[in-house]
Amino acid sequence: MPAIPATTVANLRDLGPTPLMGGRIVRPGLLLRSGQLDRLDTAADPAVAALGVRTVFDFRTEAERRARPDRLPPGTRVLAADVLADFLASGTVPAAARLREVLGDPAAAERELGGGRAHALFADTYRALVSTESARHGYGAFLEALAEPDAGTLLFHCTAGKDRTGWAAAVVLGLLGADEDTVMAEYLSVNRAVRQAFAPLVEGFTAQGGDPEIALTLIGVTPDYLAAARDEVTRLHGSLERYVRDGLGVGDETVARIRARLTGPADRGW
Repeated sequence: MPAIPATTVANLRDLGPTPLMGGRIVRPGLLLRSGQLDRLDTAADPAVAALGVRTVFDFRTEAERRARPDRLPPGTRVLAADVLADFLASGTVPAAARLREVLGDPAAAERELGGGRAHALFADTYRALVSTESARHGYGAFLEALAEPDAGTLLFHCTAGKDRTGWAAAVVLGLLGADEDTVMAEYLSVNRAVRQAFAPLVEGFTAQGGDPEIALTLIGVTPDYLAAARDEVTRLHGSLERYVRDGLGVGDETVARIRARLTGPADRGW
């Protein structure tokens, strides 16, 4: 979906009106995704103010939230779930949770991520977004929030709005009835916005001798990343529906409420 032209929020997008099977679409104006909201300013950003966001779901780590807290209008309900908590407990902090730190040190980036390791580590992260307990808890809580009748317009985000947020969007769109090609197209559509948002960091990284391939791997998404998560769903659960029910603990009645609230006929003219 095209990016919303916000000036204080990076990579802001509406999942509506993504086409679904059966002549339906995701209802516009109810489900938004973005990067972090530490610069959000509704007074200076009419595009954001017009969205009327009532609920924010934050997938970042506690350290990320502390370092760059969201700036939200009064009355906004905030929910948070650190889907990478199990990585932190094991002593590993994935690059997805520390993009600025990694891009600030080309030598360390080469040691940690050079030689193709960056791509492999991101694929491992996506598998963990399916299999770890913290991720299952977090994405389950996210779906439960979507089912609440008073959730209003809900915006979900992480730091760049591409990996943890990208998997959340893929799960929701799959549940709502988008086919795999549509889900993949929406997933990849963030690349331009993310690269624009991180362009100054990337330029500084490469100016200091950083490998451009590492930078592009860090700030972009590829089909292989999403495929890694999908393969993990198939390996552990067999299907997206069973992953949601058995892995995330979200029942069929909750899924039905999500579908009823977030979808509608394409010919209605929302």
